[in-house]
Amino acid sequence: MSHLEVRQEKDLNDIRRHVATQAEAVSRAVEHAIHALYAGNRRLAYETVLADHPVNRHTREIDRLCHSFIAVHLPSGGPLRLISSIIRANLELERIGDYATIIAREVVQLSAPPQGTRVRELERIGGETLLLLRQSVKAFKELNADLAKGTMGLGEQLEHNLDLVYEALMAGDEPARLRDTLAIFVIFNQLKRVADQAKNLCEHTIFAATGEQKAPKVYQLLFLDRANDRLGPLAAALGAGGFPRSGLYGTAGSAPATRLDPELIAFLERRGLSVADRGPRALSDVTHQELSDKQVILCLEGTIRDYLATVPFHTSVLEWPLDPGADLETLYRELAPRIRDLMELLCGKGAT
Repeated sequence: MSHLEVRQEKDLNDIRRHVATQAEAVSRAVEHAIHALYAGNRRLAYETVLADHPVNRHTREIDRLCHSFIAVHLPSGGPLRLISSIIRANLELERIGDYATIIAREVVQLSAPPQGTRVRELERIGGETLLLLRQSVKAFKELNADLAKGTMGLGEQLEHNLDLVYEALMAGDEPARLRDTLAIFVIFNQLKRVADQAKNLCEHTIFAATGEQKAPKVYQLLFLDRANDRLGPLAAALGAGGFPRSGLYGTAGSAPATRLDPELIAFLERRGLSVADRGPRALSDVTHQELSDKQVILCLEGTIRDYLATVPFHTSVLEWPLDPGADLETLYRELAPRIRDLMELLCGKGAT
């Protein structure tokens, strides 16, 4: 190994040690913020807020070291991937520190520590968040792509669990002062953000270790109508035919017919499009998990209130009212450009 290679490795390892120290600091901040919440420990909460100042300074120092490394060594290949991942991971760690600070600030606003089901949910979600964060940090420190991929699965389950908690909070299933309820909601939201950043750390680990980039996101859409024999199946077929790699397209109806409209099947076949093998689907058969997985729900008849009492926290709703009795060619001409514009909004001009 040449002198320059030795120097490059030494400088890179020095930066990695700084990142490891920073990761320990923000992990400790999250842990302290959560403990302050359980115990109603305002002193620990304030200490957590103040401890964010050195984290911010260390972020700037790591950023300086990374840019100095690039200027001196002009890295390529593996070292370039690693330093690029470190720069992004440094930002994720700073954000996690900020989220810990917000949690701590909300703790001191509570009139009393959470009680009953809320404290149990906080303990569960807080524990899952800390586990996710620690494993993500461990994967990044070790550049362990396999551990990172496994850890990301924990993040998906945690997100689903948080959706259920949000719904319980919004339902007001136990009496509490509005101020405390809002504070608890913010805390859960910050825990979710910590989990999101931890998953990002896993993605940086995989890129640094293998060069594998994050796959383009595949969006899940659900088209709703009443009979589900024409409108929804037509929209789903147009989405699957025009943008098969960018989306997964489901459909359901509030009062489904017994079979698909035969004219629709013939219409789609003439255009080289396929319709789902199954017939109309009842919205009541769509599970809570399936609904929570949808990024967008589109109402093709009526409004969302005609179908769902509550919309999952992370789901957006669009209402595209159409005439179910219109001829299929007219419906096709109305839906095709709307679906194209939506997929390009979600995925960019490269939607496929």
